[in-house]
Amino acid sequence: MKKAVFIVLTLSVMLLATASVALAAEAPAAEVKQITMAHGLLGLAAALAVAFGAIGTAWAQSRIGAAAAGAMAERPEIGGQMLIFLVLPETMIILGFVIAFFIVQKI
Repeated sequence: MKKAVFIVLTLSVMLLATASVALAAEAPAAEVKQITMAHGLLGLAAALAVAFGAIGTAWAQSRIGAAAAGAMAERPEIGGQMLIFLVLPETMIILGFVIAFFIVQKI
């Protein structure tokens, strides 16, 4: 327990030290970009695309994983098929990332 507290405190001190250096640097005035409400909404849309994709993937994999474990208990030879069925919902989060990438590129 003491070791974990020590590690957390050490990491916190290191984070504060590096953050103060990063915040001390001034950005050049020419590179300042105006952030509008549209940019914020596009960022929110990108975050929602990833979030809902992740939630859908997690929900589907929990259901498929439980069913796959039951099926493999009765027939161990279908383990390969169950693995493929378990990986299929990952496409939802990949599509969410692709959509978020395109949205962020619009910003």
